[in-house]
Amino acid sequence: MEKIIRIGMDTSKSVFQLHGVNEVEQPVVRKKLHRKEMVKFFSQLEPTVVGIEACGGSHHWARALGALGHTVKLMAPQLVKPYVKRGKNDAADAAALCEAMSRPTMRFVPVKSLDQQAALMLIGLRDGLVRRRTQLSNAIRGYATEFGLVAAKGLERIERLLARAQAADLPALAGELFGLLGRDYACLQEQVREVEARLMAWHRENEVSRRLAQAPGIGPIGATMLVMKTPDPHAFRSARDFAAWIGLTPKDHSTAGKVRLGGITRAGDEALRSVLVVGAMSVIRQARQGKGHRSPWLAGLLQRKPPKVAAVALANKMARVAWKMMATGECYDAGRSSPAPKTA
Repeated sequence: MEKIIRIGMDTSKSVFQLHGVNEVEQPVVRKKLHRKEMVKFFSQLEPTVVGIEACGGSHHWARALGALGHTVKLMAPQLVKPYVKRGKNDAADAAALCEAMSRPTMRFVPVKSLDQQAALMLIGLRDGLVRRRTQLSNAIRGYATEFGLVAAKGLERIERLLARAQAADLPALAGELFGLLGRDYACLQEQVREVEARLMAWHRENEVSRRLAQAPGIGPIGATMLVMKTPDPHAFRSARDFAAWIGLTPKDHSTAGKVRLGGITRAGDEALRSVLVVGAMSVIRQARQGKGHRSPWLAGLLQRKPPKVAAVALANKMARVAWKMMATGECYDAGRSSPAPKTA
C-alpha cells in the first residue's frame, strides 16, 4: 500500500467511511469499515493524520486512534460542509473531511479527556433535569388552572399549589393525579439538588473556576461551565475570538466598503451563551437598583440601549474577561475592567 499522509473518516454508530490520500494528493484509500474492524485496521496502519467531524463519539475515537500512534484532528461540522462536493453521502463526507483538514486556515477542536467529558456529562445532566422540572411545573400549573387554582410565578410556589390542590374539594381521581405529580416534582427537586451539590464540589476543587466566580455575573454554575467547555483557552488567539466562538459577536454582512452589522451570530454553545446572558441580566438588575459594583461603562450603555441589548453586550464583555483570566491566570480586577470616566 502507498504511504498515506492523511485520512478523512466519516463516523456513525456502526459504519465508518475512510478516504485517504498519498503524498501527491491522490486517493489511495476508499474503504468502508464496521465498528469491530476499526481498531484492527488502524493498528496495522503506519502513523498518519486522521480527520474526524466533531460529534458524539468523536472524542472517544480520537483517544483510541491517538493511543495507536495516529494524530487525530477534530473539525466543526459547519467548517467542513463547504468542502462537500455535489451529492451527499458517506464517501463524499469523508473526502470533504480529508480536504478540509489540509487547509492551513482550518480550525480544530481540542480532544477532550475522559475526566473532561465526565464533567460535561454533569452539566448536561443538570440541564436536562432543569428542563424536565420546568416542563413538569408548567403541567402542574396548567392542570391546577382547570380547577380554578392559580399561583404566582416562581418554582417556590409549586409546592404550595400542590398542597392547595390536595386540600381542595376535587374529584378523587384528580387528587390522586396531583399527588402523583407532586411526588415526581419532589423527586426532580432532589435530583437537581444532588447534581448541583456535585457541581459545587467540583467548583470548589478547581482553582480556575473559583477565580472566574469573582467576576460580576459569573456564578459557580457559569464558572464551571466556562472551565469545562474551554479546556484550552490558548486555542483562541484573542478574547474576541473566544466571544465569537460563543456566538456573542454581531453578524457581518459588509460589502463594497459598507459595514453592515446585524444581530449576534448565536454560534457555539447555546447553554454557555445563555448562562452568560442570564448573569449579565442579573448585573443589570442590580445596577438599576443601585447595588453591586458601579460601572460607568454599563451605566452609559443602559442610557443608550434597552436592557436586553445591553445584557448581550455585557455578556460579550464578560466572556472576554473570562478568557483573559483563564489564559493568563490573573484574578478579577474591578478597576481594570471598569475604568473611571475621563475628566476634562
